[in-house]
Amino acid sequence: MHLTKSPKLHPSSLRKYTAFFRLHFTMGLQYRTAAAAGIATQFVWGAMEILMFRAFYQTPDNGSFPMTFQATSAYVWMQQAFLALFMAWMMDNEIFTCIIDGNVSYELCRPIDIYNMWFSRSMAGRCSKAVLRCMPILLVAAFLPKPYGLMAPASVPAFLLFLLTLITGLAVTVAFCMLIYMSAFFTLSPEGIRMVAMSVVEFFSGAVIPLPFFPDRLRGFFELLPFGSMQNVPLRIYSGDLSGAAMGRAILVQFLWLIILVALGKFLNALAMRKITLQGG
Repeated sequence: MHLTKSPKLHPSSLRKYTAFFRLHFTMGLQYRTAAAAGIATQFVWGAMEILMFRAFYQTPDNGSFPMTFQATSAYVWMQQAFLALFMAWMMDNEIFTCIIDGNVSYELCRPIDIYNMWFSRSMAGRCSKAVLRCMPILLVAAFLPKPYGLMAPASVPAFLLFLLTLITGLAVTVAFCMLIYMSAFFTLSPEGIRMVAMSVVEFFSGAVIPLPFFPDRLRGFFELLPFGSMQNVPLRIYSGDLSGAAMGRAILVQFLWLIILVALGKFLNALAMRKITLQGG
C-alpha cells in the first residue's frame, strides 16, 4: 500500500495539535516516581559539576575565566532543572517503534500532518518532564549559599528574554530530533544515527562544558551551529554571561535555525510519505 503525504496544516486544524499536546502533557505528568528518581540524580550530578568547577577555579596560575563562578553555578543548576527540555537522548521511543514495526500506517490514516503531530507530542513530553522536575531543583538551588546556589536574574527584561529563548531553544531541540525520527523511514535501524546525534548534541550544545570555556574561535563556530541555539542561549542569558549585541545575535540565530530545521524536517517528511510502502492492509 503506497501512502501519499499528510494533509497540510490549516489555521482551523491547529486545535488538533493543541489537543495532542494537552493529551501527552497530561500523560507525562503521571510519571511522578520516575521524576523523583530523576530529581535525585540531577541534584547529585549538579553538585558534582559545581564542585568540579570550583576546584578548577581555585587552581593557582590558571588565568582568567570566561564566566564567574556564580554564573557557572547558575548555568549548571538551570541546566539540571530544565534537562528534559534540551537533552537529545530524551527522545520518544514509541515514535521509533511505530515507524519500524509499521504501525505508522494507523497514524497516516488520520486527517493530520504526521510531522506536526509528532512535533507537538515531543514538545509535550519534554515539557511534562521538565514541569515535574524543575521546581524542586530550583527551590533548593535558590537557598544554597553563594556562590554555589542559583542567583536571581539580572533584571525583569533579562528574565523575559530567558523565557523567550528557553521556548525557542526547546523548539530548536525538538526540530532537530524530528530529523532523527524522519531518518528512521530511510534506514533499517535508527540506532546508529541516534547515537551519533546524541553525542554531537551533548558536546556542541554546551551540555558537557559551557561554550564560553572553549577557545574563542571554536566558541564562535559552535555558536553558529544549531546546537549552540539550544540550551546555550537561555542558560547564558539567565546567568548574565550573554547580553547586549551578542545576545541579540544569538536570539536571531536561534530563530533562523528553528526555521531551517523545521523546513528540512518537513521536506524529509514529504519525501518519506512519497517513498514509504507498507505491506498488507
